[in-house]
Amino acid sequence: MSALPDVVAETWSPDASPRWRVPAVVRLLGLHLRSRRIPSALIALLACGVVLGAALEYHWWYGTGSAAGELPTLLEGCAAAIIGVTTHSPFGEPERATGRWLPFLRPALILALCGAAIGFLAAGAAVAYSPHAGVGLVGGMLPVARNLLGFTGVALLCSLAIGGLLSWIGPLAYVGICQCAAIANYSEPLTWASRPPADRGGWIAALVVFAVGLAAFTIRGPRVRPSGE
Repeated sequence: MSALPDVVAETWSPDASPRWRVPAVVRLLGLHLRSRRIPSALIALLACGVVLGAALEYHWWYGTGSAAGELPTLLEGCAAAIIGVTTHSPFGEPERATGRWLPFLRPALILALCGAAIGFLAAGAAVAYSPHAGVGLVGGMLPVARNLLGFTGVALLCSLAIGGLLSWIGPLAYVGICQCAAIANYSEPLTWASRPPADRGGWIAALVVFAVGLAAFTIRGPRVRPSGE
């Protein structure tokens, strides 16, 4: 009879594992971005910039006086609503288990999205800008940055009260309030979108709302129901 072949047992050793692995921080960041649907949010923010550029280029809903800022203000509110919805995750906030990382992930993501939104809107306005034809944003980019930050602060505060999935209601409703104030020539710091671009009171009100919303969101996070919604 022929001898049975020897059976060689394979044992796992650290040397058998891949030498290069994705760091845990990078994996955590990637999962955080995917759970908040950040790629979709960036596409939606880009669409806001495209619509703004097309509106300036083809004179869509772009009047004079108080009506000149209606469409830009609406797009700024839409961008803030998109940012607010990204605070929602269908899985709740599993990053709570990481402890120290969540307070950094929350504000970093909001600030990055605000920067992206301002950049996309600025790019759309720059593409359509034509001084000879009189095409351009009234007041330049100052009111865009101010309004976006203020509306985003409203969205963050709403995410604490009613959850990230419904936080879009806050900035869009606030856009309506500011539009009514502009039409009625009612000017208060809290209706910052109806005030001149360099108005100090409007800037202070918008930045205070943004700072309070960002701080509260960083500490508490969005409201999460027991079902994870």
